[in-house]
Amino acid sequence: MDMRQLKYFLTIAREGQITRAAKLLNMEQPPLSRQLKLMEEELGVKLFDRHGKGLKLTDAGELLKQKAEQLFIQFNETLQEVKETEEGVRGVLSIGSVVSCISLLPKRIERFRVRFPRVTFKILEGDHFYLGEQLEKRAIDLVVARLPFEALTDPKQFAVLPLPSDPFVVVIPSSWEQYSGKHAIRMIELAQFPFIALKSDQTTRMHEQVVSECKRHGFEPNIVCECSSVAIIMSLIAEGIGATVFPKSVMSSFPSTVVKMLNIEDADFQSGVGILWLKDHYLPKSARFFIDSFEVE
Repeated sequence: MDMRQLKYFLTIAREGQITRAAKLLNMEQPPLSRQLKLMEEELGVKLFDRHGKGLKLTDAGELLKQKAEQLFIQFNETLQEVKETEEGVRGVLSIGSVVSCISLLPKRIERFRVRFPRVTFKILEGDHFYLGEQLEKRAIDLVVARLPFEALTDPKQFAVLPLPSDPFVVVIPSSWEQYSGKHAIRMIELAQFPFIALKSDQTTRMHEQVVSECKRHGFEPNIVCECSSVAIIMSLIAEGIGATVFPKSVMSSFPSTVVKMLNIEDADFQSGVGILWLKDHYLPKSARFFIDSFEVE
């Protein structure tokens, strides 16, 4: 069995039908059916069960699919590594980021592009679970996220470069006149605010950190809304619906005319930040240099 046959098999497995797979491969159906039969005869196992017009992988077929996908990833990574030996730093650098860390990227990308103009960027936004899956699939090279990284996959497979911690601040509507001219607030004052929480069904660690700090000061926040979108929360605050507690770096992405940031006088709790990538796997030169740009600061 060669790589060409494995490509045929993977296309059939993904499409679940020989007719569609043949069309994608730009070949006729009978030759593709013969190739599948040859593969099954060579391996001595049945790779698919037929259900009407569709195909379903057998246990043996599922195992071959997993191994073949890994093999193609390694093959493509090897080709890329060989190309980079001659071509230098170029290509597409794919970065995943949680919304609350997006503000850490623009200036860094700008400086990086000056140094490596042949590198282009692809930015993917999502929560920890989604970004962990994409990193594991090699759909992205790096992730910038809050720590600890709440992924469903094995955390030991990720290398982590911790970045400087990000202090929490209180964000309130600019229309709250009683805080006009003020630059700081005490934690207990949050007890009187309608509170908007940054939280999703899957990622809760930062929310729990904020609630824990509130409890340490003798109250539980009066949560009137939970939302997984930083932008939506900012819109709600701008309309005067409530306040929140965010990492300070988030504020650089939003105008201070619609919301107001207040430092916290009597608490110094921080949000961890880090850049993550897969251990023991090929990492493009562009990704390695991008990581280095974090380490030198």
